[in-house]
Amino acid sequence: MSASPRSLPERERAALADLLDDVGPDAPTCCEGWSTAHLAAHLAVRDRRPDALPGYGLEMIPGGERLGWWSHKVEDRLRTSTPYDQVVDQVRSGPPSWAPMAWPALARTLNVAEYAIHHEDVRRARPGWEPRDLSPADRDQLWRAATVMARRVAGRRGVVLRRADFPAVEKRLGAGGRTVTGDPLELLLWASGRGDIARVQVG
Repeated sequence: MSASPRSLPERERAALADLLDDVGPDAPTCCEGWSTAHLAAHLAVRDRRPDALPGYGLEMIPGGERLGWWSHKVEDRLRTSTPYDQVVDQVRSGPPSWAPMAWPALARTLNVAEYAIHHEDVRRARPGWEPRDLSPADRDQLWRAATVMARRVAGRRGVVLRRADFPAVEKRLGAGGRTVTGDPLELLLWASGRGDIARVQVG
């Protein structure tokens, strides 16, 4: 019996781990202030330290910075105490079976965006990068992730996300003020706050 094809987040995880190996611990990323060593530690902690999970993404709400502080402290401890290649191996192997991030439903919900975005954080920090040619099925998954993430940035004015690969497909969030057009991966990057590297049109 042939093995089941790997999911999009599994493929993104594997490709990112290979890239982290290739560029080493001191390469730049598109995450401000983070080298590849910081990013690898972040991903390994996210997979393996449930006590750090509440801090991710909460720095912008009242009190959330305290939880974020603990998450970053755990990441820094791993980054400075463990050889980089071992941290990358943890990223590649994924969470242990007992960890929340190993639960299939949670992984499907959260890992599409996490690994696609951070893969691009490393790719696009390198000179000469080019957009990837993704399959229609992958683009559909990234589109769903983008529409979920964009709810955080829609604000009172709202936003309309419009697919450049299927111009008739759009998602209106809130009042639908701005229209942001791009391929699904670009829209996901924009919705994650990476407007400086996302190839989108905002009107």
